[in-house]
Amino acid sequence: MHNLSGFFNVIILLGAIQGFIISSLLFFLKENRLSNRLLGLFIFLISLACLNTYLFNQNWYESSSFFRVFSAVMPMVIVMPLGPLLFFYTKASLDPGFKLLKKDKPHFYPVIIDLFPYLTAIFFIIGILSGFIKNHHLHVGAFIDTYNVYSDIPRWISLTCYLVLSLRYIAVNSIKTTAPGIIYQLKWLKQCITVLMTFQFIWLLYLIPYVIPKYTDKLLAAVDWYPIYVPLAILIYWLGIKGYLVMKYRFVDTKSSTGFSSLIPAAVINQTISALKVAMETDSIYLNPDLNLNILSKYTGIPAKTISAVINQHLHKSFNEFVNEYRIAAFKEKVQKPEMDNLTFAGIASECGFNSQATFQRTFKQLTGLSPSEFKNQVLQTN
Repeated sequence: MHNLSGFFNVIILLGAIQGFIISSLLFFLKENRLSNRLLGLFIFLISLACLNTYLFNQNWYESSSFFRVFSAVMPMVIVMPLGPLLFFYTKASLDPGFKLLKKDKPHFYPVIIDLFPYLTAIFFIIGILSGFIKNHHLHVGAFIDTYNVYSDIPRWISLTCYLVLSLRYIAVNSIKTTAPGIIYQLKWLKQCITVLMTFQFIWLLYLIPYVIPKYTDKLLAAVDWYPIYVPLAILIYWLGIKGYLVMKYRFVDTKSSTGFSSLIPAAVINQTISALKVAMETDSIYLNPDLNLNILSKYTGIPAKTISAVINQHLHKSFNEFVNEYRIAAFKEKVQKPEMDNLTFAGIASECGFNSQATFQRTFKQLTGLSPSEFKNQVLQTN
């Protein structure tokens, strides 16, 4: 293991550097800002932990009094927020309207488990410098080392629980659609959680002997932290590059189709479709020849972008196709009524919401395969 330690240290360092670069790129992306920042912070924290491991394996770092104090008071291993960050990243990725609220803050309170040893060291140093603590032989270092061993237990449990919650959220909110952006995003999230679950299994295999006092030092002497941090560095490479590319792919796919994220929760889709049916079938808003997305949005109280995304990606129609289908159906019903015989086709089409004869003729032919006159003759022959 000693012969490979230099190689492993390089892998860990390069993983940390890669993570810092990718997390910065994600943090400053303008598209899908919340989900990108959550993923960026997730990658930043595991990169920081990798950097910490690399530094502790460098003689120049360990032999410096300044860096020993620095490592004691500067939090570099922050694990407890990883689970909540991943869970909320999953939510933000699948729900474009998701926002972090005050009620979500308690998820991050357990970070105190990570900060406690650093706060203890700061308190001890201040106490020594101020003369409040007289005994320089207090075994604070031994206490912190022991604490750090057992604090890995709640860390492992926390991340595992949030991985399960994320997986359940994906299962509940999976949207059946042919939209490439949705399929690609869901596939990515499932892959991400599967890989992290695999890492959790590796961590558990290491953690079991690590927390047993008589094996702790033997394990560290034999393999150090390499069985954890080498896979973690590799994970940073994959998570960072793939996560960044997924965000860019999602934005390009969304921009080319609707200009709005296609990842809409099933409940919002159903609510939007129901509101559209009421507006069209009950209130006949399609009879308004000036009807557009903004008017329909004000009428239903649903954002225009949401309406556009639902019509395009879940009804698989353009807005004009969606509205004109109702207008053509109304025309077909009206043209068969005897009281309409004194009106021209253009007049009936106008009553049905068409403000252009050419648009009416083209749309009617596309939907029925017949011209208006052919349709009426067919109806007369049938009757």
